Amino acid sequence: MNKLFALVLSVLFLAGCNTVHGFGQDVKKVGEKMEDAAKK
Repeated sequence: MNKLFALVLSVLFLAGCNTVHGFGQDVKKVGEKMEDAAKK
């Protein structure tokens, strides 16, 4: 039972990391667009 719980926890943790990573990339792109707009 503990192995199953550890497996589920690991999958959720890895999925969360990918989500946060993707969110960070989106925020970076928005920041770059704002910088471009400010330079104009």
